[in-house]
Amino acid sequence: MKNFCLLFFAVLGLLSCAGPKSMNAAGWVTLFDGKSLNGWQVGENAETFSVDSGMIRVQGEVAHLFYAGSVNNHEFTNFHFKADVMTTPGSNSGMYFHTLFQEKSWPAKGFEIQVNNSHTDWRRTGSVYAIQDVRETFVKDNEWYTQEIIVQGKTVTIKLNGKTINEYTEPENPKGDRIISKGTFALQGHDPKSRVYYKNIMVKLLP
Repeated sequence: MKNFCLLFFAVLGLLSCAGPKSMNAAGWVTLFDGKSLNGWQVGENAETFSVDSGMIRVQGEVAHLFYAGSVNNHEFTNFHFKADVMTTPGSNSGMYFHTLFQEKSWPAKGFEIQVNNSHTDWRRTGSVYAIQDVRETFVKDNEWYTQEIIVQGKTVTIKLNGKTINEYTEPENPKGDRIISKGTFALQGHDPKSRVYYKNIMVKLLP
């Protein structure tokens, strides 16, 4: 009953912040309108991100596009996040969660979930970057796939096309500064030779 109540109030919060038209029957809320970067924020090298035919196109100098919109006041703790992704050969990118906007450089807060199927970096798509990495390649360049991040308590689950390929549970005394807490999402622009596309970016709050 407690979890049901928490979920009920979470849904009410989403409705009040996002508006009922943006939430579907399953509780998913769209974070990207397919037409603009409204609700997103980027510091230096903003030209790395553009909107093309309903997709976010990522290519350019190092930059990060942070969700700064009204959904849950862009602060998420337990959630189910998903996006459709397409990489091109040799590309590197990433999805951050529990992060915080910063003007430049790699985000100091939060976790990166790797997007990389053929870049020289051996950490492949689905890695909790430099914390619990994946060496195997599960999806292909030049093909759309769905990447999901589920955070519930201290456990992070990564799915590719509906299949769980990585699950990380934070230990009681984690090493380093990366701590599961709360924050927003971000997409990574890694380098000018990397070109990656994102669409259908959505989130569902979890109790």
